[in-house]
This record gives sequence, C-alpha cells and structure tokens, in this order.
Amino acid sequence: MDGRTDTEDDRWHPFGGKVIGGGAEGTMPRLGVVDVGSNSVRFVVFDGAARSPAYFYNEKVMCALGAGLSRTGTLNPEGRVRALAALRRFAALARGMDLPPITAFATAAVREARDGRAFCAEVARETGIELKIIPGDEEARLSAQGVLLGWPGSYGLVCDIGGSSMELADLAEGQVGRRLTSPLGPLKLREIKGAKALATHIDTVMADLHRQMKGETGMRLFLVGGSWRAIARIDMDRRNYPLTVLHEYRLTPEQVAETRTHIAKADLAAIRARAGLSVERVTLVPLAIQVLDALVRVFQPKDITVSAYGIREGMLYEQMAPDLRESDPLIEACRFAERKDARLPGFGDVLYAFVRPLFPDADWQHERLIRAACLLHDVSWRTHPDYRAETCFDNVTRANLGGLKHNERVFVGLALLFRYSSKRSAARYESLFGLVSTTERHDAEVLGRAMRLGAMLWLGAHDAPGRLEWDPVALRLRLVLERRAEPLFGEVADARLKALASAMGAEVAVEIQD
Repeated sequence: MDGRTDTEDDRWHPFGGKVIGGGAEGTMPRLGVVDVGSNSVRFVVFDGAARSPAYFYNEKVMCALGAGLSRTGTLNPEGRVRALAALRRFAALARGMDLPPITAFATAAVREARDGRAFCAEVARETGIELKIIPGDEEARLSAQGVLLGWPGSYGLVCDIGGSSMELADLAEGQVGRRLTSPLGPLKLREIKGAKALATHIDTVMADLHRQMKGETGMRLFLVGGSWRAIARIDMDRRNYPLTVLHEYRLTPEQVAETRTHIAKADLAAIRARAGLSVERVTLVPLAIQVLDALVRVFQPKDITVSAYGIREGMLYEQMAPDLRESDPLIEACRFAERKDARLPGFGDVLYAFVRPLFPDADWQHERLIRAACLLHDVSWRTHPDYRAETCFDNVTRANLGGLKHNERVFVGLALLFRYSSKRSAARYESLFGLVSTTERHDAEVLGRAMRLGAMLWLGAHDAPGRLEWDPVALRLRLVLERRAEPLFGEVADARLKALASAMGAEVAVEIQD
C-alpha cells in the first residue's frame, strides 16, 4: 500500500501515445477500450466530442476472475472461460466497427494471480487483444484522471473500488498527487471468515490508508467503481429519488449509514429487483457498504459524489492536449451537439448574447448553464412538434454530460421545456422539479421564454437581430431591433415577448433602430 505521487516517468500511454487534440471540429475518432477487472470484463467505444466523449458502445460481462484468488492464488477457472469468450466477442465487434487497435488493460486479479501473465498470453493468441497489466498506483492515477475528465480542476479524494482491490488518489488543483492501493475489494473480503474478523480487517486497513494519506479529512470524496454505483442505486431507491442518473449523484455520511442499515435489514433479492442490479453485483453489496461506511467514518468527507467516469475515461484524459483538458466538458459537448444537429450551427452563441442581459447577477456557474441551454436550444428540431419540449427535457436530464449536477440538469431541461412550450405545468416531470429551488425554476422559465423569442429572430447563424435591455429595479424590459430585423417581429414574436415580460413581471417596449 505504499503511496506514490505523480512524478514518475514510466507511465503507460494508451491509444498508442496519440494525442487527442480535438481538431477544428472538436471531435475524436472512435476509440475502443477493453477493461479486464476482477469482477467484470467491459468493452467501451468512445465517440463524439473530444472533451466530453459519448459511449458509442458499452457492454460488460460479469466474470468474477478474482473469485477465490486469496485462497488459490490463481484466477477463477470458470471466470477465465467466461472472460475469454467475452473478449473473443469484443474483438469481433471491434473488427466489425473498423476501430483502430483496441487499448486493453487488466487490473488487480490478473496483476496478482500466478497465472495472470499466462492468461494475457492466451487472450493474445485467441483474440489478438494485447492486455496491459496496470500496477495498483497507476490504476489509482488513471481513475483520478477520469474524475478530472468530468470535473476539471477538482480537489478531494478519489476512491475506486474493484473486485479485488480499492485504490485512493488525492486531487488538488486538477492534479493527481499521492495514490495508494489496498486489498479492500469485496471479492477478496468475502474470503475472510467471521463478521468480527472482517470488520477488524477493514478498520485496520482503512486506518493505515488514512495514515498514509497524511490524515486528510473533510475533503470531497469521489466514488468510482461498480460496487459504489450499485450502492448509489440502492440509496436512490430507498429515498425514492426522482432522477436515476448515477453520475454526480450526491450522498451524505448520514445517508451512507442509513443505507448500510437498509441493506442489512432488507432481502437482497428484493433489493436487486427494485434497483435493477445483477445477481453477481448485489451479492458483493453487503461487503462494499461495510467498506464505504468505514471509509466515511475514517476520512470524514464533507461531500460524497458518485462518478460514472473512471479508469477508461482517465485514459482519454491522459492523451488529451493541455488546452483540451482545460476546456469545459459541458460546453464542448453542447457545441458538438449544436454542430451535429442544429439547423443553424453557431446561432447558439448569438442567442446567448441576446438573453444574457436578463441575468445581470449570474456567476460563472450560472453563465455556463445559460450558454449550454442556448447551444442546445435547437438540437431536437427533428422531433414531432408535440413532443419537442419533452424530448429536450429528457435528453438533458438523462444525457451523458460531464460537469453537470443533478439540479443543473433539471435547470437546463426546464429552460428547454419553456423554449418549446408556453405551459407552466408538466405533470410528467413534477417530481424532478423539486431538485431545483423556486428561484432556479423562475430563472429557467425566463431563460426558456427568452430563447423562445430569440428563435423567432434569426437573421443568420452568426448575425445578431438586436438586443434585450433589462432594468431590474424599474422592472422594464425593452427589445431593441435593427431595422433589417423588423420584418421578423410578427404576431407570434410579439406574443412571445409579452409572455417573457409576464414571466419577469415587467413592463415591455419595442424599439426599432436604424
């Protein structure tokens, strides 16, 4: 469990060391990654925006390669058979997709097993996939970089749990510092007999980790790994949480303790059915929640966040050009969507400049949400008009978007809902509206109605039709249009302006300038 910092020169550079720069269009080629873990084997293909890639393909097979490893010292024989079959399939899929050479790696089980290297050689012979065995500290570093993919400049502690190990890495100012690996994976823990012996082992290892991490407490904690996501799913079900998006789901230390009690008392089969978990995953949950409970008790984080991004995403971040790393993943994803799907790519920036005066007190976090909504305002135009509002809301609240909290998803979704609908009620989404404050809901309506007006005033993708002027003290709203844009201001645009003024409680005027 020796700690290492981000100073070594012997890093592994995935994707053949090719730098992901994004290019003029900010896109990346399709890249395939195979992750051979202690519990599952997964194949992911990334595509789309270079800074915020989407999952073109994502498949996993629960193989439990690490089951019994502590006792036998070798990989689970049945797991080897299942893993090899899965890798044959993944290799065939990669050929069918015409992907560049796959980046493939193996973690704790293959790393520790006596027959781990023999298994890698068999995989290479049978499938052509070359598996790289990653050291524990490197696994921790790449997992932390996966967190940075979604949260640039993050700080805190990243905890990645696999089947046979648990890694920790410290983040400060967007840089990975000290990292550790430990034997706290649930497949290993279930080899320990007796509840008292298990609890003592977990507490002893956790205390040593805390000492090696220099006694850090009170930081933000990022949770990476399938067992943590399973616990988050159970917590969502327990709380009847309305938005079942795991990425950026927040827990408190109290909720962790309550969920541990819930898991201890409930029937695992019932939990599995309600939370939609696999049998293989749910059997490890009672062990994983004990580890998480100890982690929270010892490290005392002030904030706990689930990250859907981990080691695979960390590999992408590893190869990104520095300027791409520093860009906002949310805005870059929205720009990509606008270029790909909007009728007038580029108009989102014009629309942002048009609506921005309505929010004079917006900080940088609010500004980026306003910009994101403007970039996405027209990407669902192909949907039937009766369903555009719903489609926009569903896309934003459930899309693969980094750097977006759950309440921020709902805010942007609400703004787009009002972009396409004048109605204030949407019964289907009422449960989600509780994730935003009354003020946020009002601001989302104002933004949506302002975008609804601006969409009527297109002169061109990069051509501003005029401007909005807002006096928040006198509650006066004025639309100033250039003379050439006057023909665009017809009955429908006038009605939309009045609806915007009504939402703001404002008097309204229109001025045409030569």
